Amino acid sequence: MVEGSMTQGAGQGPEVERTATLRDFRVPAYVNETGPYAHGTQPAETVRPPEEAPAAPAVPAAPAAPAAPAAPAAPREGYPAAYTPTERDLPVIKRGDTLQAAVDPVSAPTRQSATRPGPLYVVGDVHGYLDQLVAALQEKGLVDSAGQWCAGTARLWFLGDFTDRGPDGIGVIDLVMRLSAEAAAAGGYCKALMGNHELLLLGAKRFGDTPVNSGAGTATFQAAWLLNGGQKSDMDRLQDHHLQWMARLDAVEAVDGYLLVHSDTTSYLDYGASIEEVNDTVRETLTRNDANEVWDLFRKFTKRFSFRDEGGADAVRSLLDTYGGTRIVHGHSPIPYLLGEVGSEDGEESAGPVVEGPHVYADGLAIAMDGGVTMAGKLLVQQLPLGN
Repeated sequence: MVEGSMTQGAGQGPEVERTATLRDFRVPAYVNETGPYAHGTQPAETVRPPEEAPAAPAVPAAPAAPAAPAAPAAPREGYPAAYTPTERDLPVIKRGDTLQAAVDPVSAPTRQSATRPGPLYVVGDVHGYLDQLVAALQEKGLVDSAGQWCAGTARLWFLGDFTDRGPDGIGVIDLVMRLSAEAAAAGGYCKALMGNHELLLLGAKRFGDTPVNSGAGTATFQAAWLLNGGQKSDMDRLQDHHLQWMARLDAVEAVDGYLLVHSDTTSYLDYGASIEEVNDTVRETLTRNDANEVWDLFRKFTKRFSFRDEGGADAVRSLLDTYGGTRIVHGHSPIPYLLGEVGSEDGEESAGPVVEGPHVYADGLAIAMDGGVTMAGKLLVQQLPLGN
């Protein structure tokens, strides 16, 4: 499969999928916390909804506060007309300060032939955890001890959701932008997809408290951003070049037979019958700068679990048949929730979710890459194809 160009696009056809609602899991007390910043930046200021009291100081390596397990797979059904993603759809399980992972230096991979592309890597949701990202990239030999690209002609794709919940979303964006330039100079590349949290941050910056038609009364991007982990420090540091970069991200790409998307949803079909059409339509929607149109785009990209329940493999095939590829790779829905392995109904303390690597499901057609870094899981960086 030839890699798609960096463009953006629109869709068709009714979709049948299941919404993640608050009945899927109990949302714990809203927790924002800070960790060590790279390059000497200051800790983020905690942002909480006004009705909630500040969380008690975190104790490093404290067990995660358990959440109820995901609800059993339910019959796939359409989204209700009143669906709105203004409620937090995923919790942040309390954790201590960001841990600095000890990583042994890894030699740069041997430079590939100029006519042969380098190895392909994908990165799951980062959500502001810059230290964990750098450590994971170092472990794979993609950046050196100084955080500089050292992987030659390797190809690296980020699957979206760079900000919110974690302490340094702008630092993550700055790193990805810098690695893009360094990788290109070395003969490889570093590219990124549009996540629903990029749409959320763009909307919060552009539209603020402007009311939008959510289908369930008045909603605003500002309120949704805060409820879904928006960090004041990210908003304060957000600059025009960050906004321009986010607005130009692709929504879908195909690489080496893999269809790369952020969300495990069939909503991409609503925006085009080809990768180019989807990417173009998404970009044009953002260019028109209509709050209701951008909200609808955000709402659709927030949907999840289309590939998990009965008929999930058919949902994956509907995307593969339309856009090409033999397997789909996505982020968005943390692996612990896809497996229903988070917390316990008895409220007993646990060591948190254990994620060793990507989750392959839907008859082997889908690869989930969100390791649940916001819930003390793991930030995944994975080379494709997967090893046996």
